[in-house]
Amino acid sequence: MDRLQSMAVFAKAVELGSFSAAGNALEMSSQLVGKHVQMLEQHLGVRLLNRTTRRQHLTDIGREFYDRAKAILADVEAAEGLVAETRATPRGRLRINAPVTFGIHALSPMLPAYLSAHPEVTLEMSMSNRRVDAIDEGYDLVIRIGELTDSGLIARPLAPYRLILCAAPSYLAARGPIEKPQDLSHQECLGFLHPELSKRWTLIGPEGSVTVPVSGRLMVDSGEALMAAAVSGMGVLLQPSEIVEPYIASGKLVTLLPDYHAPTRPMHILYAPDRRMTPKLRSFIEFVIAHFGPFAQGATEVLKLA
Repeated sequence: MDRLQSMAVFAKAVELGSFSAAGNALEMSSQLVGKHVQMLEQHLGVRLLNRTTRRQHLTDIGREFYDRAKAILADVEAAEGLVAETRATPRGRLRINAPVTFGIHALSPMLPAYLSAHPEVTLEMSMSNRRVDAIDEGYDLVIRIGELTDSGLIARPLAPYRLILCAAPSYLAARGPIEKPQDLSHQECLGFLHPELSKRWTLIGPEGSVTVPVSGRLMVDSGEALMAAAVSGMGVLLQPSEIVEPYIASGKLVTLLPDYHAPTRPMHILYAPDRRMTPKLRSFIEFVIAHFGPFAQGATEVLKLA
């Protein structure tokens, strides 16, 4: 007999007070109930129940075994329920947070496909470049760019974030060509208000890593605003690939220093370790990893640069 089933039968007999009542509840004969209890007793080498023709009561060791068996059966039921839940239809509200540029230009265009595939999910996406607290601010999931600190969150890696150095043809016509990283020190560099990008830019080339001090009259915490300034010919831009590539393709911007590239930055999905892996959360994590994960289509080039 299955030991787990015998434990369940034994627990039911204790709760209902007799083999016959347990048999009726479990749709089996009282004799089969007795066999399950007897199997447990033989396996354990102790008597769990003292039985007479009129009544039954637990032995001391039987009472301890009953308490442990109930806990084990509850854990099994919870585990089975969790598995059933993960196979259920994703539904409900999902609150996420993403960096502004990535959220607007990379993630948002993909969201209609996710919502179409999961019509019972409602998405609330907040976009911010600050480091949000996923737990205190009530987010189910956050996407974060940069090195991780020990936040206690579960992290799933995405493809590294890639920056491109570029400028408008009109700016280059007015200021002359940029032939080496050191030339950037004498250019009008459009600064992003970020500790790593506001005062110095690092590039990696044939001779290794080069860090160049940069300056400019315009510093903004919005990639979109810097993009508009770059297209108008105001200065040199170092911004994420998803925001600049359409302008490079149209000829409004041109890439600079083709033998160099900016270091990629790590990007992760983060969520609380005690957050239940509900169908909606699991489905969204799988969706994001499928499109932006390390092995997603188009990520190979980024990985080579990392």
